Amino acid sequence: MSSSSWFAPEREAHCRAWLATLPLALRPDTLEPAAADASARRYWRVQGAQGSFIVMDAPPAHNRLEPFLDVQQRLLAAGGHAPACHAQDLAQGFLLLEDLGRSTYLPLLQQAQAAAAGDADALMRAAIATLVQLQAKVDDSGLPPYDEALIRRELELFPEWCVRQEFGQTWTTQQQKYWDAVCQALVGAFATQPQGFVYRDYMPRNLMQPAQAGGAPGLLDFQDALQGPAGYDIASLLRDAFISWDEEQELDWAVRYWEQARKAGIPWDADFGECWRAIEWCALQRHLKILGLFCRLKIRDGKPAYAQDLPRFLAYATKTAARYRELKPLLPLLEALRPGLTATDFTLR
Repeated sequence: MSSSSWFAPEREAHCRAWLATLPLALRPDTLEPAAADASARRYWRVQGAQGSFIVMDAPPAHNRLEPFLDVQQRLLAAGGHAPACHAQDLAQGFLLLEDLGRSTYLPLLQQAQAAAAGDADALMRAAIATLVQLQAKVDDSGLPPYDEALIRRELELFPEWCVRQEFGQTWTTQQQKYWDAVCQALVGAFATQPQGFVYRDYMPRNLMQPAQAGGAPGLLDFQDALQGPAGYDIASLLRDAFISWDEEQELDWAVRYWEQARKAGIPWDADFGECWRAIEWCALQRHLKILGLFCRLKIRDGKPAYAQDLPRFLAYATKTAARYRELKPLLPLLEALRPGLTATDFTLR
């Protein structure tokens, strides 16, 4: 399904009819695709007398809009640049949102990386400052916990969809023991670091270009926020699905995050090494989950493009597992999927 597809012809008719009822002088005939993601949501841009707006198209059979609106209010209250909601129809699954612009961080960072320009550093510093602000100020009371049950459900996507479905492999008893040991280590790592607000997908595709240079990024796709480990969001930012950085650069940004977070009252250890360890372990859990998710998108949902980034995640996972004794049992499992992976250089781009 392309980004310009409606989920069903009647949804387009319902959306146009709803927009026509709103007192904003909107022009339903100007509807055009704004974005699509891996979920059952679409985003459309519509013009009106007061400028452009974004329509979130979220069929109720597959989406609940209440979590989005709840987290939106928490972000706004903390000073985050989440899109304002101008109108809603929860029964039909439509929201009319503030238009935060046409460019996410991702193409800007890719362009800066290709040109070896300094724009990437400015963008990432702004994203880090915003993340610290959110971690320090967002009220996370009542948000679902990032607990052991959820961590393990996410991890199980890897053996089910990546190992069995994508690569057609079945683990031996010894391989399963290796996996169980790694899962236990990751569960423990989530619990032993500072806890608080977790955006959950704090990554370049969900951050919008600031209206002014040096400004805070706009915030998207935050409806799955949780209470959980402080290292998760900075890990998502530094080790992304679609762009990678040299470790020297990762460390520079991670140190800046750690310093700012400690000043903001987030109780990270005084030893940066402990913070970096937590970030890497959160990143590994996320990468194993995404390996499973991307394979599921390819196999079950007919979206093969996501599988193009599997090598990046296999390299991320191998690099991290090789560094920590508790995670080394993962290495033979990864090697079985891609022979030679653990003996060659890591290719992240």
